[in-house]
Amino acid sequence: MKAVVSITFDDEFVVHDIKVIEGEKGLFIAMPSRRSVDNEYRDIAHPINPETRERIQRLILQKYEENGIHGSVISEPEYFE
Repeated sequence: MKAVVSITFDDEFVVHDIKVIEGEKGLFIAMPSRRSVDNEYRDIAHPINPETRERIQRLILQKYEENGIHGSVISEPEYFE
């Protein structure tokens, strides 16, 4: 895990604990999740379509690269436009 971030939507809704992870094909984000009773991890909050997931991922990874954050928490929420 490279970082943990938060994102705010329209100054009305925030999602915390989004993880920036380095995978075999590069960086990606993982939405906040928890383990269920059957030991499977389930997202707590997530985009409902691939276009929105891509926009959120692109924004978070862009901010991650711009800020040179490595292994840190981005403390200021980023705003989704």
